[in-house]
Amino acid sequence: MSLPVPIIYPITSGKTSPQTTPDDPQFSEILRLVRAAVDADVPLLQIREKSLHARVLYELVARAAEIAHGSKTRLLVNDRSDIARAAGADGVHLTGQSLPVEVVRAICGVDFLIGVSTHSLDEALAARDGGADFVVFGPVFETESKRAYGEPQGLDKLAEVTRALGEFPVVAIGGITFDNAAECFQAGARGIAAIRLLLRLLETGFTRFDRINMSCSS
Repeated sequence: MSLPVPIIYPITSGKTSPQTTPDDPQFSEILRLVRAAVDADVPLLQIREKSLHARVLYELVARAAEIAHGSKTRLLVNDRSDIARAAGADGVHLTGQSLPVEVVRAICGVDFLIGVSTHSLDEALAARDGGADFVVFGPVFETESKRAYGEPQGLDKLAEVTRALGEFPVVAIGGITFDNAAECFQAGARGIAAIRLLLRLLETGFTRFDRINMSCSS
């Protein structure tokens, strides 16, 4: 499945909790971010709200899918391929604790978009060979949210992965800023994924995304 370049991949903050309901402001805020992404023609958006109860997550994704339907924005759900499929999302983003990509592909079919988080060349190759549509690789730079995954991989390792995977899309994550986005593209990344940076851009109307497009083409 082809993806537009640059791949801009905002990820929701995960600040919801098991107590969050559809009546809470956090629920509405996520839907507002989905609308902003659709209005800005952002190619991918991940709902990463791991603490929500399944029924609440289903309702959130179903409403988000209604907003994204017919747009250029493809909606993915973290880990829960069952909810993504049932609620009408475009795909799932798998982690190291998720079902194997081969299993999800067999169940969900060729039109279901599958991204996979990876932290090594071997993991990236396995995801590609297993049927993923793209991988997210990192953390490339230092970032508090990714410290659990060890030291930053760095640009050299990112370049190694992109060379090994050839035309297969690799999206960089971890400590991405406007100052280093161009370096990720120069290392062969097809896009960038982020939580704080890209969500801040959504909140301000995405007017600064032209800088990312310029970084990709420079």
